[in-house]
Amino acid sequence: MSPTAQASTTARRMVFPFTAIVGQEEMKLALLLNVIDPKIGGVMIMGDRGTGKSTTIRALADLLPEIDVVADDPFNSDPNEPDWMSENGASHSREIIKKKVSMIDLPLGATEDRVCGTIDIEKALAEGVKAFEPGLLAKANRGILYVDEVNLLDDHLVDVLLDSAASGWNTVEREGISIRHPARFVLVGSGNPEEGELRPQLLDRFGMHAEIHTVKEPALRVQIVEQRAHFDSNSEEYLQQHQPLQEELQKQIVMAQDKLPKVEMDYDLRVKISEVCSELDVDGLRGDIVTNRAAKALTAFEGRNEVTVDDIRRVITLCLRHRLRKDPLESIDSGYKVQKAFSRVFGLEDLSENNAAVAGSGVR
Repeated sequence: MSPTAQASTTARRMVFPFTAIVGQEEMKLALLLNVIDPKIGGVMIMGDRGTGKSTTIRALADLLPEIDVVADDPFNSDPNEPDWMSENGASHSREIIKKKVSMIDLPLGATEDRVCGTIDIEKALAEGVKAFEPGLLAKANRGILYVDEVNLLDDHLVDVLLDSAASGWNTVEREGISIRHPARFVLVGSGNPEEGELRPQLLDRFGMHAEIHTVKEPALRVQIVEQRAHFDSNSEEYLQQHQPLQEELQKQIVMAQDKLPKVEMDYDLRVKISEVCSELDVDGLRGDIVTNRAAKALTAFEGRNEVTVDDIRRVITLCLRHRLRKDPLESIDSGYKVQKAFSRVFGLEDLSENNAAVAGSGVR
């Protein structure tokens, strides 16, 4: 059993295996692509209550391979990147240890001090040292930061999270004293549309937007219930059954991260992505950038070097559906609009109509 795939079952809390999660393919794909390329910019998951959002995110964090960190460093500093070293004396001379990727839950009632960290002004003035108490952003560095019901979180806090996720740094300033530390994490927000949407300005800052729905198929619902019951009754046995698949997926993620810089996309495909964004009247260039990144991450995940039209088709809805301007009188699903625009620009609409015509004429 690989030590990176699963720590001793007695040493930590049991987590439902990612490979055993049934359905919700949109959410799983978006999460995997963000882990392969965190610069995609995080995922917003909107859907019904009780659809396994938090279970899936915890399962992903548990699946990821252990990382090298500087021992006793509050920011999980990477010993191979000196620029990331904290100002608290972290250096290559300090001990390097292996650590599971952290998954930090941000509670709805969290204050800005709890999220960003605090500076002890009295100690700073009296002793002349930068006394800093790290917050949740420090703990989430090089991990996953999960915000459930993000649409109920204070807009100012959402702004802080998105700024840190985009820049990779968190800066705390108070009374002329400034502390800056690395804060690179995959930001995952979830919410229920019934409780209100995020403001468009904030929603646009998330790289991808996945929609999940309650499973309707009775047989599939029974399968999910039985799997959960099996896991709850005998977690160790259930985890051992899924261990080979877990290790295989973990290796696939690591290989994809290594392959990503080598993936190429034809210039014509990049132009067509921008044509889709232009046709959909998407503001700014985030949609273009994220779609390019996501398509490359998917290509790397599947072990290929060249992005195809199908790779773009599979990610473009996740990347653009939340960037469309809302028309309260329009009933057409935004995902459907993205796919229609994609088909038109990439010339797939005529092809599908011709296939339908051939099928209708009885020609085989």
